[in-house]
Amino acid sequence: MAPPIPKVLMVAEKPSIALSIASLLSRAQMSTRRGSTDVHEFEGRFLASPARFKVTSVIGHVFSVDFPGKYQDWSATDPLDLFQAQVIKTESNPKAHICRHLNQEARGCRYLVLWLDCDREGENICFEVINSTGFNINDTYRARFSSVTEKDVLKALDNLVRPNRDEALAVDARQEIDLKVGVAFTRFQTSYFQGKYRNLDSRVISYGPCQTPTLGFCVQRYLQINTFKPEKFWSLHPYIIQNGYEIQLEWKRGKLFDINVAMMFQNLVSEDGLLEVTEISEKQETKGRPVGLNTVNLLKVASSALGFGPHMAMQLAERLYTQGFISYPRTESTAYPTTFDFRGVLSAQTNNPTWGNYVQGLLANGYQKPRSGTDVGDHPPITPMRSAAEDMLGNDAWKLYQYICQHFIGTVSPDCKYIRRKVEFSIGGESFYCTGQQVVTKGFTAIMPWLAINDKNIPSFIKGQKIEVSKLELYEGKTSPPDYLTESELISLMEKYGIGTDASIPVHINNICERNYVQVQAGRKLVPTTLGITLVRGYQTIDPDLCLPDIRSFIEQQISLIARGQVDHRCVVQHVIQQFKQKFCYFVKKIEDMDALFEAQFSTLTDSGRLMSKCGKCLRYMKYISAQPTRLYCGTCEEVYYLPQKGTIKLYKELTCPLDNFELLICSIAGPDGKSFPLCPYCYSNPPFEGMEALINTAKTGTSGKIGKGAGMPCNLCPHPTCPNSLVSQGVCACPECSGTLVIDPISAPRWRLCCNMCNCLVFLAQGAHRISTTKERCPECESSILEVDFNKKTTPLEDGTTLHRGCILCDDLLHSLVEMKHGRSFRYRSSRGRGRGRGGRGRGRRGGRMMDPKMSFREF
Repeated sequence: MAPPIPKVLMVAEKPSIALSIASLLSRAQMSTRRGSTDVHEFEGRFLASPARFKVTSVIGHVFSVDFPGKYQDWSATDPLDLFQAQVIKTESNPKAHICRHLNQEARGCRYLVLWLDCDREGENICFEVINSTGFNINDTYRARFSSVTEKDVLKALDNLVRPNRDEALAVDARQEIDLKVGVAFTRFQTSYFQGKYRNLDSRVISYGPCQTPTLGFCVQRYLQINTFKPEKFWSLHPYIIQNGYEIQLEWKRGKLFDINVAMMFQNLVSEDGLLEVTEISEKQETKGRPVGLNTVNLLKVASSALGFGPHMAMQLAERLYTQGFISYPRTESTAYPTTFDFRGVLSAQTNNPTWGNYVQGLLANGYQKPRSGTDVGDHPPITPMRSAAEDMLGNDAWKLYQYICQHFIGTVSPDCKYIRRKVEFSIGGESFYCTGQQVVTKGFTAIMPWLAINDKNIPSFIKGQKIEVSKLELYEGKTSPPDYLTESELISLMEKYGIGTDASIPVHINNICERNYVQVQAGRKLVPTTLGITLVRGYQTIDPDLCLPDIRSFIEQQISLIARGQVDHRCVVQHVIQQFKQKFCYFVKKIEDMDALFEAQFSTLTDSGRLMSKCGKCLRYMKYISAQPTRLYCGTCEEVYYLPQKGTIKLYKELTCPLDNFELLICSIAGPDGKSFPLCPYCYSNPPFEGMEALINTAKTGTSGKIGKGAGMPCNLCPHPTCPNSLVSQGVCACPECSGTLVIDPISAPRWRLCCNMCNCLVFLAQGAHRISTTKERCPECESSILEVDFNKKTTPLEDGTTLHRGCILCDDLLHSLVEMKHGRSFRYRSSRGRGRGRGGRGRGRRGGRMMDPKMSFREF
């Protein structure tokens, strides 16, 4: 009996990469089935034997590093404790169920082949996949490829290697350091300053070992501009007329900063009056073609020439890569390997309508070998892999692709050559000169015209020739300060000082923009805000190391040693964490020095805001702070309560929360299709029910800017069993679009509607009714809440003219006929066959019990 054909599980980093790899290896002869990510199956050969392949993917990192649950409550955790806290790995995207998916697909498979991105992050994901699947390392292989082309994919499959654990550990080390240091400083700063000042205009006062030095570069340039003192200078320029052309001569001394000395030379020249040609030189000069394109240089050009921020540029580049148009866009190398197939890459571009003719000429006349660059051993420079036109890619992606193509073609084009002429003159003992240039060979500038040398003709002169000065000008100017850093300049500084990697540089720049520490202005210039400037000045006052690049450069050097297997990653982590722990203790001790700078720039909460609602603790009125992030401030308790960052906030009928006695608020989002929901300020910032964090899917410091444990619980998510505003009381049925529940909008009359408490799905009910409310009854067919509708007497649809009607909006023909769906799937009547069952249960408040999900079923959705 023949042995069974072994199964091989292949895992890519993205679904699109998995599809491309499967299509190439199977020659499009594959079957596809759905899973958490698609699974493509086909027959083939592996290790010279028949095999059955399954190709699927992750969606980036399977796991992320975090603190255990006991450290998640900001108010109950001392940030200092985080430096010694255990870190755990949790699923990055629990709703995607990637870990479970990988484990299921691995069953019955003999080998695992990893097609993750070939950098340290990809190596780290390799071991995340290995842990999820349970494969033995001896049965695990790693494919190394730089582009998603048939040639590269087949070559990678024939040259499989083992995953590199050292590189994966280097990523683990960086993640743990950044988590502990960043979260400790961020929590302390945010808690200290956000509860004290009104107009910080930032939801989180964050610190990051990479992010903060990046901000430091921007603020340092700002300080140079603000402290700059202009100086006057003078320069002497004689003019001559030769062959009908007026020529301005340049002074060899350049500029002088003393007016009396400058005027002395002016008098000497003026008294002489005749210039003598002392030297004529002419030589051929060369402007060299570019080296290969790496990530940092691509980001700089995208920002300075194309107008794309680094974050957007990388998104476009990754899309071009996954579609097979360019090679892997994350590389530090500018040197091509000796075996690189330049002819093959050029041949793919011969039919391109934009530069095809130029490429054909290169192939016919012979292309040049690229200049020597730097090979750091990761990937070849970014290279076009197949031809494309603008209508295939879209405007923005085309611009980036066009530059990548032109740059590559430029690397194999001849150098630009030109003749440079210089004529030197003497008068009154002073030397002057003029220059001209004439292009002999355009070379690579023909395909990269923005780098072209411009012709500049000057008349012919004879050595010893004497020429009269037609005009003598003493130019007066002022020195000018440097301009604000551009993104391109900032990227150069980050690369120089080792801040971030080619993959993370866009993230750090994006972070300081999102945190409102800098603003991007015309010309992609980065102008620091008052908050950004005050933070950096505060760090400089207390401990300049916190915002200088030196420490991060040292950390990156240690990370590289880990990746090369030269040091133990635990020793590096412990050493760095201990350093930052000492700095944190000193920072906390001296925080008042930074606070003094904040007091000079920002308004305190006690001096701002308007009275709105009563505090449930002291029963005094709290102040509503409308500046971002919107919040309530109790001056008596000195507590801050964060609110939704969108919508209008008002007092809600002077009702109070049964859990904490805080007055309820109503948040109304504008627009005809907007929605409203009540909330308790205390519950919103401090959800009282176990498991609520998972339900509302909010992190410790989310992008919404909510602060604290599981922040963001409005009443329409609250499972309190008796509160008339809770989800249990106001929930009607499950949302057809997501895992949320449709809840009555309490102030939507007379345009009554249901709003999902998780997404933007809206369901409009009977319009013009006097009252619509939920009852304690459930529909026997679908278990949705029975609604009681009090119709308008003049417009009632009831046949006998009565106005009161009870029914289910799904199963009652009358009510269902009055339903209108907005922002969701069709909301239609279903028969009772196959109906789902809702889950009910008693919630508990702050005193005990366990929260159950009270959402009702929406049959067959």
